[in-house]
Amino acid sequence: MSEQVSVERTHEGAVLAITLKRPEARNAITVGMYAALADAVEGAADDPGMRLITIRGQGEDFTAGNDLMDFLKEMPQPGGHEDVPVWRFLAAMAANEIPILAGVQGNAIGIGTTMLFHCDLVLAERGCRFKMPFVDLGLVPEAASSLILPRLGGRRRAARYLLLGEDFGADEALSMGLASHVADKGGLDDEFDRLIATILAKPAEAMRQTQALLRAADRSEIGERMTKENAHFAERLTSDEVKQAIADFFATRA
Repeated sequence: MSEQVSVERTHEGAVLAITLKRPEARNAITVGMYAALADAVEGAADDPGMRLITIRGQGEDFTAGNDLMDFLKEMPQPGGHEDVPVWRFLAAMAANEIPILAGVQGNAIGIGTTMLFHCDLVLAERGCRFKMPFVDLGLVPEAASSLILPRLGGRRRAARYLLLGEDFGADEALSMGLASHVADKGGLDDEFDRLIATILAKPAEAMRQTQALLRAADRSEIGERMTKENAHFAERLTSDEVKQAIADFFATRA
């Protein structure tokens, strides 16, 4: 398990608490971190006593998304996608049958936003910002976001966020259904704990079965879209557009 991903069982073993612990890099996610995240979510599925998975980011940000320097060292190749850690993680999130609660503060960039499409409840703190700049990097969306986002907010709003890469805040996320709850600035921890207590007070098996029913209708369609997105994503990585976009990205930070 990566030291930059904390995985703890809390609340007498009923909650799997996952925390991104790389605040010095705004919790940018490395390949090793993706592998740890995938292992954690996959492992929870086999535990009958697990009632809830929580995901947080340590420090000021939820996550800045992919660590591009690390990602460039181990880029997915066109062809096989099943063993790529980032896609293993997203597939595990999409297939999961345990309720997932995420708490978001600061920035949620790229996969920091798209992973939330596979959470059952998302608590966003006012002042946080969501952004999916895939096109800016010459890439295409992942996590079935090209399917789920238009269903949540409509095709025009999806175009703003995916084609133009516009960012948006907690109240906008709530209005379109990406976030289920909003906390006032500074109130994220208390509201997060309250939601955990509310979930654990419910009948466990009824919660599991209801969560499974809520996800059942879209499961195969989401899997198919993720496979298609992954293929396009891997192909785009070899393009001149991506090479130039990434070079420009690092040049602005030099």
